[in-house]
This record gives sequence, C-alpha cells and structure tokens, in this order.
Amino acid sequence: MSDTRASEAAALIWRHWRNRSRFAALPESCRPRNHAEGYAAQNLLSGLSGWPALGWKIAATSAAGQKHIGVDAPLAGRLLEGKLHESGAELPAAHLHMAVVEAEFVFRLADDLPARGRDYSAEDVTAAAAALHLGIEVPDSRFEDFTSVGAPQLIADNACTEFFVLGEAVPERWREIDLAGHHVALAINGETAAEGRGANVLGDPRRALAWLANDRIAHGQPLGAGEIVTTGTCIVPAAIVAGDHVVADFGALGRVSVQFTA
Repeated sequence: MSDTRASEAAALIWRHWRNRSRFAALPESCRPRNHAEGYAAQNLLSGLSGWPALGWKIAATSAAGQKHIGVDAPLAGRLLEGKLHESGAELPAAHLHMAVVEAEFVFRLADDLPARGRDYSAEDVTAAAAALHLGIEVPDSRFEDFTSVGAPQLIADNACTEFFVLGEAVPERWREIDLAGHHVALAINGETAAEGRGANVLGDPRRALAWLANDRIAHGQPLGAGEIVTTGTCIVPAAIVAGDHVVADFGALGRVSVQFTA
C-alpha cells in the first residue's frame, strides 16, 4: 500500500474516531486489499491521535469474538495511551456503536521478542512476561456495519479499539495457574451477564500471546519489552448502556471494574 493511500485511509478513520461518527467503508482509492495494507494504515493512527502506542490488543481470539465482527481469524490493534484507563474509571457510553464489554487477560512484557528463525511458543512468551494483569476492553468501530467490511478494513480501524481498562498486576503465582481453565465472570449492575474461561482465547491466553508475537514478526513489528498485550475476550461480549457498572471477576486473581456515564 502506498504511503499516500495509507495516509488517506488513516486520516478518514481518525476523523471519524475523533468526531465519534460512522461511515460505510473506506473509498476504493484507499481501501486496504489485504492485512498488510490494513496494518500500513493502522500504523499511522498513533501519530494522528498524538497518543503513544503502549502495546497491543488481539481481536477475535474466540469464536464469539470472530462472529461479533465477521472475521475468521485474530487481528492485532494498537493500545493507545489516550484510551487506556485504570480500574474503576468512569467512561462515556452514549457514543458507543458496538456497546459491549469484554473480560481479558493482559500480559506486560519484560523482554523483547525479536525474529529468531523459529516461532515463539506459549512457554517462550510466558517466560518473557514481567506480569499478568486483568482488563476490560470496550471495543468499537468507526464503520456503520463492522460485520461486513472485512478484516483489512477492520485492521485499518485499529481492530475495533476504543477504551481499555487495565487492572493492577496480579500476584506472581499466576504462573502456576491453569489460565486456560480459569473461570471468568462479568457482572453488570450486580447481575451476572456472562461467564467464560481462558480457553475461549485461542485455547489459552498464553497461546494468544505467542500468536501475536509471531504475527507481529511476520509484519515487521516485533513485540518489545514494556509493552502490554491484551489477549482477547474470555466471554461472549456483553451489551452495556449508559449508567451501567461493570465488574469482571477473575476469582482468586482479582477484579477489574468500570462505570459508564451518560
């Protein structure tokens, strides 16, 4: 994808993101035709927004997540500083198009994961992690019908990113826990809205982290020390409205919460 076409696509997406508006699709003149072209546009969003990129999100790591946005494989997006919030944050909801929340395991890396001639395994990336956090993602899209535009355009749209709520690091004993089998529950206004397990994330959140490490190398953007990676939803995305209070409960690992305002 030429720099001009990528810049045009990124500028359109950023304008709608900034204005909290929607559009049908990128015009043919700058519509990405494949994943690589989608990432070329995505890479420009941090500069346009003025928000540093702090790490990555993985979209569509579960069957429910893939169905929700109309794709058949995971996608990567950037976590931008201006959209990252602490647990307990109050966030606006009236503009949300998707209007759902997701409960996710989040890794913070201690080491770089450069190209090395062979794929990283789940064990490799777990060893490279400094900490495990818990999170709530609030995804969104600038497209009117995000289920039909296809993966390249969704990638350009930062893989359906809006807010991310990040909890504190959990106790170090997480390394001894079966994250795949770990139960996760999400409550809205005190009522259970969804339940799931870590296995809903590509079979194991650590496997999702390995997928991202290898995928980013393939696209020339290897993961680096200090970056945070949220690995995708453990639950079927749960619908929210303004005024809702959301708590993601990861049992012995802790909780993370967010309040939505009008």
